[in-house]
Parts: sequence; structure tokens; C-alpha cells
Amino acid sequence: QVQLVESGGGLVQAGGSLRLSCVASGLTISRYGMGWFRQAPGKEREFVAAIGRNSGAIHYADSVKGRFTISRDNAKNTVYLQLNSLSAEDTADYYCAAGAITELSRSDQYFYWGQGTQVTVSS
Repeated sequence: QVQLVESGGGLVQAGGSLRLSCVASGLTISRYGMGWFRQAPGKEREFVAAIGRNSGAIHYADSVKGRFTISRDNAKNTVYLQLNSLSAEDTADYYCAAGAITELSRSDQYFYWGQGTQVTVSS
């Protein structure tokens, strides 16, 4: 059974940082592109960042470029998302996803999803 478990969310002041982790079980992440998406209250889920199988392809949403960093540790079967310079607009549930080979920014390209971790940024 495939599981993606996110952690690291929480309440942080504007300008602060968080590091999200996504630990996978039941699959080997080195075989998949990995992505992070988020969904704010009352809004649709949106792409945040993605990293290709060999870490050669990394993509970010324009809204997070220069502030967020995605990385992966295949040995630990874990993907990370470093969030810096957070603002209230970053408040959302953040979801880890696995599966995409191409079109890494498209949510419909991912097969597996975590349950999400909540990030709340106070202004």
C-alpha cells in the first residue's frame, strides 16, 4: 500500500520559515517525479513545486520562486519543501504527490497523494 505522509506544517509569523517533509512508503520515489501542491480555504488546489526523477528538472510556481526550495533524498524516500519568507498568502494545506514523469506541474499527472499538512502564516 502506497502512503505519502507529510509533516512540518504549523503556525509561523510572516517572514518566517518552515520545512515540509514527505515520507513515502510502498513505492520508491526515485522512479517518480515528486510534487508539492497547496490548497487555500475557498480556492482550488494549485501547483507549488516539482522535482523530476533524477532531480534534473525542477519547477516552481511563479508565486514561490526564490522563496521555496524543493529537494529529494532518494535514500530516505523523502521529499522536502523549504518555505522561506512566508506571507499570509502562503496559508494553505500543502500536499505531496508522486507519479508524474512529465508535465510535472499538472496535478492530473500524479498517481499518489498525501493527506496534507497545514501551513498558517500570521501577518
